[in-house]
Amino acid sequence: MKNKFYLLALLAVMGLATTTVSCSSDDNIENISTAPSKLTLNLSGENIAAIKSVTIDLKETNTGETTTVVATSANTEIELKKGSYTITANGTVELTTGEEIEAAGNAVLDLTQDNQNVNISLGIKSFSEDFIIEEVFFTGVQTFEGKNYNSGKYFKLTNNTDKTLNTGGLLIMKSAFNPASNYDISPEIRSTDFAVSAVMMIPTNLGKDVASGDFVVIADMAFNHNNANTPGYDLSNADYEYPNLDSPALGQVDNPQVPDAVVIYSAANFNMFILHNRGFESYAIARFPASETVESWLTNYKYDYEYPNSAGNTTSKSVYKIPNAWILDGVNCAIEAVWEHNPLHSSIDSGWTACGTIDSDPSRYGKTVRRKIIGTMENGKNIYKDTNNSTEDFVKSSVSSFQNGIVH
Repeated sequence: MKNKFYLLALLAVMGLATTTVSCSSDDNIENISTAPSKLTLNLSGENIAAIKSVTIDLKETNTGETTTVVATSANTEIELKKGSYTITANGTVELTTGEEIEAAGNAVLDLTQDNQNVNISLGIKSFSEDFIIEEVFFTGVQTFEGKNYNSGKYFKLTNNTDKTLNTGGLLIMKSAFNPASNYDISPEIRSTDFAVSAVMMIPTNLGKDVASGDFVVIADMAFNHNNANTPGYDLSNADYEYPNLDSPALGQVDNPQVPDAVVIYSAANFNMFILHNRGFESYAIARFPASETVESWLTNYKYDYEYPNSAGNTTSKSVYKIPNAWILDGVNCAIEAVWEHNPLHSSIDSGWTACGTIDSDPSRYGKTVRRKIIGTMENGKNIYKDTNNSTEDFVKSSVSSFQNGIVH
């Protein structure tokens, strides 16, 4: 499949096509009328001249009910019952240059007044002719004794283009922020940068060519994790691994037959790159520009931020950031019961995917998030859906593609 390098712009609400009928009022809002409010949706974005067609989903967080509208102008009025809403917008816009592209945006709203406005900032979606994240296995498995087995996790990156790609220099990173906790962060940099808690890199000298439609696997340990007491997956044939040998408690070992990806930054002790087993984080892949090195990135891209905490004081922290312009692909992960925000900007991923539906869902073990197949290439390989909206692009709580081992 040919992936053009283009920008997408989504957020225009066309007409008044409401698909759900009622949203109950917010349980946390007292002494307000239950009559519907008149809500004005204001759509805007840098270099956006007109809204062509944008679908907007407004989900009431207490009831889970969703109202959907499609707009064709920058300002659209709807009637909506009072409550607390999360808003996701995806659609087509027209730029000041006359080009029509895709864009997306997110917002949150406490609808308490009879007449109220909400501003939705649209970001132009960007795509690259490079690898995409096809699958992430972060949940792990439980042994037959019911104990958590914390190894055998992996990333599967696929060449969804019609050309050969090289893995050398690829960055794999996870978010510094948890989608289940939405603090009032300052400065807020999401529109320009991705705050990261860990980054690993495939060294340039270990890069390998990957044909159109083929994939690479980066595992924490390239071993067979399926044995008499552990229903894991056989990752012996992984292309890269990132075992942590600095923390004896992890019990990880190095497979000398498999090249190592290098963790170039981690906010965790022992330089660990550990995946949250409930998926409360976002993942992305990127490449440094030609002029950037690991050393220059560590020197110039520190991110200091602060937020008010529950004790009434200010919490200050420091992590690192990756400019959105460097990012090739990303996926937000969460679960419906606790989701509050997306760590990745909507131009990279305007939705989110999950394993399980409730916090600490026991059904999540052994499941992955996998990208949807939408066709077949000329060489017989799969073509994967990529709209920068993980809600639509991924299969939640999927079976692993490596149930029978890694087979290309």
